[in-house]
Amino acid sequence: MAPSRRNVRLVAEETSTPPDSLGESEFIARVTRAAGNNLFEVQLPSSQRLVELPSRFRSTVWIRRGGFVLVNIKALEHRENKIGGEIVNVVRDEKAWRKQPYWPKEFARAAAEEEPIHTDSEDDDDDQSGAGTG
Repeated sequence: MAPSRRNVRLVAEETSTPPDSLGESEFIARVTRAAGNNLFEVQLPSSQRLVELPSRFRSTVWIRRGGFVLVNIKALEHRENKIGGEIVNVVRDEKAWRKQPYWPKEFARAAAEEEPIHTDSEDDDDDQSGAGTG
């Protein structure tokens, strides 16, 4: 059965803005792969963990490989299994989240990813090709 529109809207509103601060057991993580059954492998700034997607997000929010999520690593500590945390929030507006002071430096975009790199040899080739046309 599909989730109600009200539930979808509530989840969308909840995930649209980043929180002002994170709890001491909350971390931003990059999703590395879907492990099945609402389980995801995520890369924390310091380690790799298997985390669970709670039922309120199931069938309402889709998580892509390479996307970011907010993980609480103490939420499922009472369970004795291989799950090392729970997804608390899904980063939808990555630009707004990256502006927050708690965004990990390990996940910062490199300048090389944002801007194309021009080498001097490419500029020299352009100058030479234009010189013989006149």
